[in-house]
Amino acid sequence: MGGSTSCIFCRIASGEIPVRLVHEDDQLVAFHDLNPQAPAHVLVIPRRHVESLGSLVKDDAELAGRLLLTAAEIARSLKVDETGYRVVANVGEDGGQSVAHLHLHLLGGRAMVWPPG
Repeated sequence: MGGSTSCIFCRIASGEIPVRLVHEDDQLVAFHDLNPQAPAHVLVIPRRHVESLGSLVKDDAELAGRLLLTAAEIARSLKVDETGYRVVANVGEDGGQSVAHLHLHLLGGRAMVWPPG
């Protein structure tokens, strides 16, 4: 996995920190956000430490696709796909990224506003 022992998401992905899991496979983990901003708020993360969306390279195309497809599958399982949902990837400090490990926010269960922030 190659993650840092100080990275909270690496520790979650390894099972060291328990969370309310929604999905896990050999490459990804998804879990309910501890500070939800919507009735459905799930984080989808790679098991491998990747700092942000901006850190992905061409060889990460399969991982990026799996992140998005898994978010869509989770939206269907949570039944927010019928009314709509939002998938967000914050990048860097100005983008609102609070944990330096790539993660997608899946938000649903309420109407979203625009602009978001």
